[in-house]
Amino acid sequence: MKKILLIFFLTILFNCNKKSENKEWIYLFSDSYSSYWRAYNGKTLPEKWKISDNLLTFNTDFKLENEYTKGSDIIFSKEEFENFELYLEWKLPKGGNSGIFYHLKEGFNETSEVAPEYQLLDDEGWEELNNAELSSWQKAGADYAMYSPNTKTKILNPSGEWNSTKIVFTDKKVEHWLNGKKILSFIPWSKDWYERKKIGKWKDSKLYGKFKKGYIGIQDHNSSISFRNMKIRKL
Repeated sequence: MKKILLIFFLTILFNCNKKSENKEWIYLFSDSYSSYWRAYNGKTLPEKWKISDNLLTFNTDFKLENEYTKGSDIIFSKEEFENFELYLEWKLPKGGNSGIFYHLKEGFNETSEVAPEYQLLDDEGWEELNNAELSSWQKAGADYAMYSPNTKTKILNPSGEWNSTKIVFTDKKVEHWLNGKKILSFIPWSKDWYERKKIGKWKDSKLYGKFKKGYIGIQDHNSSISFRNMKIRKL
């Protein structure tokens, strides 16, 4: 009898914890939160971005990299996040390019001036259409221009198919996941982090990665893109 009661109470406790955990997630494209998406440094959602049925889409004519023009990046403006777990699914056309920003602050000309970026890219299609070879730090899943994904664990689905991404950020460790596989990790603001910044693309960007709390943002890099099932929880 005691064993039965113990199992009963443990089951209740497990279910309560599970419900509590589920409530921690904020579903960023849901009806409750979709109105908080707007342009970076703007007040409304740019015309080409649409949210409907837990799906965010951006439709535009594809441009090659040498035709790139400044895009209409967007942010989730309800609140800023510090330590978090972010999950979403995304789909790009052939050669498509985008990115996810975090710890983003407004007031700058470019989101990449200040915010780290999880790179979203159709690697093979981009190289084919642009007739150029990418560096590893430019490819899908990279902490753009800082840390490269592990090619042994990285699985990138072809253009037109859905991929899943997870970012786990704490001041002790950052993890990038792609399609259920961890593809890189690093310690933010460590000696290694500062050395990479000092010699890389961001060496002249004084505020890059400085902020420890900020908005979640999505990049418009002159190609269409779709997102679904985007959720975040604080850690």
